[in-house]
Amino acid sequence: MTKLFIDMRKIALPILLICMAIIFFQSNNLLAQNRTKTKRPPNILFAIADDQSFPHTSAYGQKTFHTPVFDSVAASGILFNNAFVAAPQCSPSRAAILTGKQIWQLEEAGTHASYFPKKFTVFTDVLEGSGYFLGYTGKAWDPGNFKDAGWSRNPVGPEYNKRQLGKAPTTGISKIDYAANFKDFLSEKPTDKPFFFWYGAHEPHRVYEEGSGKRSGLTANDLTVPPFLPDNDLVRNDLLDYALEIDWFDQQLGKILQLLKAAGELENTIIVITSDNGMPFPYAKANLQEYGIHVPLAICGPSIKGKQRKVDDMVSLIDLAPTFLDLAGVKHFEGITGKTLLPIFNSTQSGNIDLARQSILTGRERHSHARPDNMGYPARAIRTSKYLYIENFKPERWPLGDPAPEKQETIVGNKDMKPILEGYEDIDDSPTKTMMIKDRALWPELFTIGFEKRSSEELYDIKEDPYCLHDLSKIFKLQSVRKELKQQLEQQLIAQKDPRMMGYGDVFDSYPRFGLMRPYDGFKERGKYNPAFIKK
Repeated sequence: MTKLFIDMRKIALPILLICMAIIFFQSNNLLAQNRTKTKRPPNILFAIADDQSFPHTSAYGQKTFHTPVFDSVAASGILFNNAFVAAPQCSPSRAAILTGKQIWQLEEAGTHASYFPKKFTVFTDVLEGSGYFLGYTGKAWDPGNFKDAGWSRNPVGPEYNKRQLGKAPTTGISKIDYAANFKDFLSEKPTDKPFFFWYGAHEPHRVYEEGSGKRSGLTANDLTVPPFLPDNDLVRNDLLDYALEIDWFDQQLGKILQLLKAAGELENTIIVITSDNGMPFPYAKANLQEYGIHVPLAICGPSIKGKQRKVDDMVSLIDLAPTFLDLAGVKHFEGITGKTLLPIFNSTQSGNIDLARQSILTGRERHSHARPDNMGYPARAIRTSKYLYIENFKPERWPLGDPAPEKQETIVGNKDMKPILEGYEDIDDSPTKTMMIKDRALWPELFTIGFEKRSSEELYDIKEDPYCLHDLSKIFKLQSVRKELKQQLEQQLIAQKDPRMMGYGDVFDSYPRFGLMRPYDGFKERGKYNPAFIKK
């Protein structure tokens, strides 16, 4: 009996050890799986409107603009009061977001509707290489030519634009069914992968259906007309049409978030909502003044500490690239100029968080074909919490394009043809623009601010003058402020090797344009380099 017991022990012990090893292995495997689940990088949903200025959401106190989804994201995380674009134009701004670089560091991609050189790394490719599933719907990097620059797809990633609405609510709203396309994206996403998705609405980019805002039920009762525009019924109705398209952008985002929730992915998704530049009105888009560069920004998600925070730090949208890489746990690629927002995310405070964020830089080159020889309007700016300083490198040029030639038939070649050029073609065509040109004598000061030539330097006290109505650059008591900001700006531009500081800035005027070319004198070949400005 004892011998049998001993023999059984000899048999049982190895079995017990094997069982214990199996249990230990399985436990460790389960722990590893749980660690993988909990440590899976967050999804990132990036929602970007096309031409929306700060403060045109209801979260910023603008009741005319109905943006409950933006407001809910802000309430669930952070509402940024001082977010700025790298350029007040679509494609340069988007290229800067993708690369984390300033526009003067991006060669052709730093000007509007040109090439996007393949040499520049974009955060979307890096995320994809680390295991993220990518996609976009609507407008990605655009306008411009990426294919002939060596890209096999848009720099943002794979396109999801097949689903279309049967009928858009207005003629100005895109027929792309953003939410349905996002649903297709989710259906293709592997269950074990995080995703990055770019929802790029075409709204509120012009052209609007005139009167659509008012017909939809929007009223001008609480509308704030920026004082750089005439306050009359025509402008108010134009602003209501703009507000309607912002509402549409917000509504479609709401549908996307519902799909995220149904898929069980909402709780593990960082949501970022912003715009690529300011509103398409005179003295806004294509200008370095506030309503061209200052944009809404709200962020929420699992990496954001606290709720209902309002942050006053100066942030640039080029800060998003390093932030997204940090959220994904991926090393920054070489040459990123932007600074991560993680210190702000990791705080629970409102107000000023990161004391190193004292200013942002922004700039512009050519917008559209608005001058002879396809030349642009080069300018750079530095914005602090109090001041905006702008340096215009070619003040002899018209900032928003040349006025319409008096004898357009000699350009068009047909006396019976209606004039093609309204003039000031860097400003999007609109009822407001047409009225301000036609009736300029009624608002001479506003016309001067929005359309006419500017000095080589401009200075605005944003605290006292948030609409940039009064240039203080020649005020004696502010000369020390002007000089200090100019020095700060130029030191940073030199450090970043801006061609405008390095002696070959005219190279920007050589870059091809793939958008509409107009009948101005001189060089106007679409898609061609202008040999007069090619760097020798």
